[in-house]
Amino acid sequence: MHALVVTAHPDAASFTHAVARQVIAGIEAHPGHTTEMADLAAEGFDPRFTVADIALFNRRGAADAGVLAEQRRIDRADLLVLVYPIYWWSMPGLLKGWIDRVFTQGWAYDDQPEGTTVKRLGRLAVQLVGIGGADQGTFARHGYADAMRTQIDHGIFGYCGAPVVGSDVLLHADAPSREKVLHQAFNIGSRLAAAAPHGRTAPTGYGPEERRAPV
Repeated sequence: MHALVVTAHPDAASFTHAVARQVIAGIEAHPGHTTEMADLAAEGFDPRFTVADIALFNRRGAADAGVLAEQRRIDRADLLVLVYPIYWWSMPGLLKGWIDRVFTQGWAYDDQPEGTTVKRLGRLAVQLVGIGGADQGTFARHGYADAMRTQIDHGIFGYCGAPVVGSDVLLHADAPSREKVLHQAFNIGSRLAAAAPHGRTAPTGYGPEERRAPV
């Protein structure tokens, strides 16, 4: 298995990067598995969705070199792992912009004239690792786990047919809990490697009302 681990934090010394490194260590602890880390901030990925991106969506233009490079990087992977801090109860704008621009029509999915959608990423397993600074009670009271599954698991990857094999929120409110989170991150990576190759299940379909259309 080859895993692409994507982070979106501007500080390479951040706890987010430490968690990503532990996920990678857990994967690589199993012989035969390889990883690649995509540090979107350090690499200077441009998350802005432009007129050129809309033209690509409407099949009137081509993807730029940066988008094609990201798609090739994903195409080399069997597993995509997103490791990100939870900002305003969601993912950072940099990571969302990466998804907006890279998961394009014609590559990640195809909306058909009759209203159906062809899902093109059924071969790609996905693991989500959100990192939050609140306690479990705060997240549970407000239903964050369900919101994350609806917005990201279903709304993004379900639309493209990529099976989400894990969706974890790791919470750290103090130093002892940070150590626990790092241990959890290693175990997530180890679990993913031990379970490879991942089974593929057919995701539920989307109706015409859920088709992607930039406004």
